[in-house]
Amino acid sequence: MTPISANLQAVHARIAAAARAAGRDEKDVSLLAVSKTWPAECVRLAAAAGQHAFGENYVQEGVAKVAELESLGLAWHFIGPLQSNKTRPVAESFDWVHSVERMKIAERLSEQRPAGKSPLNVCLQVNVSGEASKSGCAPEEAVALAKAIAALPNLRLRGLMCIPEPAEDVEAQRRPFRQLRELYEQLRAEGLPLDTLSMGMSHDIEAAIAEGATMVRVGTAIFGERSKA
Repeated sequence: MTPISANLQAVHARIAAAARAAGRDEKDVSLLAVSKTWPAECVRLAAAAGQHAFGENYVQEGVAKVAELESLGLAWHFIGPLQSNKTRPVAESFDWVHSVERMKIAERLSEQRPAGKSPLNVCLQVNVSGEASKSGCAPEEAVALAKAIAALPNLRLRGLMCIPEPAEDVEAQRRPFRQLRELYEQLRAEGLPLDTLSMGMSHDIEAAIAEGATMVRVGTAIFGERSKA
């Protein structure tokens, strides 16, 4: 067994334990392996161990990996900040975008999605912590923005995503996830057919699952610590 395979088993065990503790079915929580900065060979090893969905933060790196590993039939999620001048390669290569935060980005992704491809799955990123340094729309803007994005052709609004401020205390971790879940439930109550809450990373997946995460984004716990160089 490779280290990556062993790490994947450990992460799945954490997900299963967190789901049980929350009274949820572990099958309702999917794992997105965040492969940014890791070479394609690491993705191959993870795929050989049964991992299907991978997340990338950087357009050029991600597009190159998608092309190199096309024969594996993987699902590719773009999860990093996206500038309007970089939307075309993302619209052409990826299956999901989690980091839509403004209408201009959504419109460009819709316009640039190739005609032969299925609609691009997107999540609206919400800045639940209100950090100036973080991407995402303000929570009070989310309802109107989500409805506008949902109306665009060539996109399928699947849900919401957040990257809250890191916290050590579990209750402090849960608060922003709870805020995102409540927003998600509000949108569903208003008729949007959402099914995805993309929240939780290596250090806080238990708190995210306790608050209803349907997809957790894990990199370090699978691939290891990234080089600081």
